[in-house]
Amino acid sequence: MTHARTEPTDQEPDIRARPPLVREFLLVAGLFLAYKLGRRAANGHVEEAFRNAGNVWDLERTLRLPGEGAVQDLLLHSQTLIHAANTYYAAVHFPATALFLVWLYWRRPRHYLWSRRVLAALTAAALVLHLLFPLAPPRMFPAAGMVDTGQVYGPTVYGQTPATDTMANQFAAMPSLHVGWAVMVAVGLIAATRSRWRGLWLLHPALTLLVVVGTANHYWLDAIVAVALLAVAFAVFRLPVSGGAVVSGGGTVSGGSVVSGGGADAPPALGSSAGAPDAPPAAEAAPVRIPGPELVPEPTPQPVPEPAPTGAAR
Repeated sequence: MTHARTEPTDQEPDIRARPPLVREFLLVAGLFLAYKLGRRAANGHVEEAFRNAGNVWDLERTLRLPGEGAVQDLLLHSQTLIHAANTYYAAVHFPATALFLVWLYWRRPRHYLWSRRVLAALTAAALVLHLLFPLAPPRMFPAAGMVDTGQVYGPTVYGQTPATDTMANQFAAMPSLHVGWAVMVAVGLIAATRSRWRGLWLLHPALTLLVVVGTANHYWLDAIVAVALLAVAFAVFRLPVSGGAVVSGGGTVSGGSVVSGGGADAPPALGSSAGAPDAPPAAEAAPVRIPGPELVPEPTPQPVPEPAPTGAAR
């Protein structure tokens, strides 16, 4: 017995759902530029950022979250390990997300549109939080007692003086877009593929979480808030389902029923008697009725009964 299995088509992506390349490039580049300019506009607010850091630190202790320093202590056991963590933080975040979008654009256009909308919504919400809630990361907060691994061991993407850093806003720790984007990449690839190993994509956000915390760039709450915002974006933007999905054997799934794709090797459609030698013969077809004038037979005359005698014989 052959079981039909739905899976995305790798050879023939739905090009009708693919938006124009130039328009998408300009749109994504414009969104990224607006985000970078927004982060720079939110730079400064040093006193407020450190005050918020104290509030976040106290809240984490109230919630009994594990200390970020425990993760950093594991990385500091090896200089090679901490250097690899710094490299991962600096070099994987943007390229991995860009490659994710490019692959979806060419191979899974419907998933691309969904992923781009979710990422744009997440990033816009993060920018609002950066403006409203500046936050100094653990590497700057003395109470955390953590090492700025980027400055000490390298490499780093930040300047030595956060208040005057023109390349990045170092007081934009809440939420962690490193974690939010990594979770989106993993979820998007799991949704767009059917490999039995696709669950391994979750290693990317898990490793990213350990890196951002171990390098003292983010608090646990930064990651929690990022995932919460992403969940809201998932609830707002639903992944569209195409009208027909490719199934094994060349058929399609339509309305919950399997339709054979044709060909000598195609499996018989559901309900077909092909390939079943013990199946009973089909019932004879009913005679075809040709419309025409109806012939109504004349009624047969019935005998009239004689009346009964009016009196009895004496």
